[in-house]
Amino acid sequence: MRDYTDVLRREIAPALGCTEPIAVALAVARAVEALGCMPERIELSVSRNILKNAMNVGIPGTGMKGLEIASALAAVAGRSTYGLEVLRDAGPEDVRRAEALMRVVRVELAATDKALYICARVAAGPDSAECVIEDAHTNITRVARNAVEQAFEPVRAECGGAPVSPSAPELSIEGIYEYATAAPVDELAFLRRGMDMNLRVAREGASGDYGMGVGRRLGAKESSDYAGYAFALTAAAADARMGGCTLPVMSTAGSGNQGLAATLPCMAVAERLGLGEEQLLRAEAISQLVTVHIKAHIGKLSALCGCAIAASVGSACGITYLLGGGLAEICCAVQNMIADIAGLICDGAKAGCALKIATGISAALQCAHLALTGGRAGGRDGIVMADVERSIANLGELGARGMLAADSVILEMMLCK
Repeated sequence: MRDYTDVLRREIAPALGCTEPIAVALAVARAVEALGCMPERIELSVSRNILKNAMNVGIPGTGMKGLEIASALAAVAGRSTYGLEVLRDAGPEDVRRAEALMRVVRVELAATDKALYICARVAAGPDSAECVIEDAHTNITRVARNAVEQAFEPVRAECGGAPVSPSAPELSIEGIYEYATAAPVDELAFLRRGMDMNLRVAREGASGDYGMGVGRRLGAKESSDYAGYAFALTAAAADARMGGCTLPVMSTAGSGNQGLAATLPCMAVAERLGLGEEQLLRAEAISQLVTVHIKAHIGKLSALCGCAIAASVGSACGITYLLGGGLAEICCAVQNMIADIAGLICDGAKAGCALKIATGISAALQCAHLALTGGRAGGRDGIVMADVERSIANLGELGARGMLAADSVILEMMLCK
């Protein structure tokens, strides 16, 4: 049982800004620390998925988008010890200095098959340094100065677990359910911090003018029924985060939007139904762990939208539990979700992510209700198999292998703009 708690603590961590440009900022900050002075040149070599997810998303506190400002700001004010909150200390004067430094930033696609790869090279005069991140957003694998490798401390999740690892944890829907319903509630209490962080961002998005204003326009503040409130509240949080809000969120499996979509729907349902803290914490544990389980199959980055698929499947399971469902109904909810939204693509981080999240959470509510009334996608329904774990494996195969060509086409379309 302790292993499942360790997974939660390892896979949940605070993040300030979209995790792809922030991971690049982390690499730049660590390289600059190795260099020991302000760089005169910054060269970024990144994988296709990193570039796709970093092109059109707001960088907190800057009013700008993209890798150029993220990496320049990291060089000026980043601190690698903060992990995915690397830009936490940046202020208005730092932003002005970073704007001047943007002209020396160069970005290229890396010659790699890895979905998540970042190499940040910085130089000043004859000296240079580099930092490489691979497979997970904070998984630093190399730091060097003038081509001589340096020792470095791994980045640790702030929730107190082991260093963030790219390896896939061994999870199952049955094991997740047994853990979440039997674990001492005190063992789950740390989840409350992330819930509060994400709710704060959602309220900011519901009140402020961010992105497309999806959550605000759908009634994140006014919806009285729990279904409308759940998807509008979650979309409002994504509006704020994609729009460059300076508040951190609690991410799940390397993604802030996944953290929002795995957290807020269960909170919304519990609030509107007047459910207690213990029931909510157990639902949140189910939602988070199912999200991690799905992402372990799909991969940290892919052509499938992790927020609208992995995290929404997680939310469907948590909501099913809150509405009185057990293991059988939760398995039905997973099958229904895979039958419903398996094909939602990821075309980069941007304001429109709030739309996809709203769609995913709406589907989660629908599939939870179907599961509770006996509605279940059968083993001959498309990629759905009779066994829920085989259905999840098929979903992962679709995202990790089946969508590779689609991923390239998506990026080509984006780069042509």
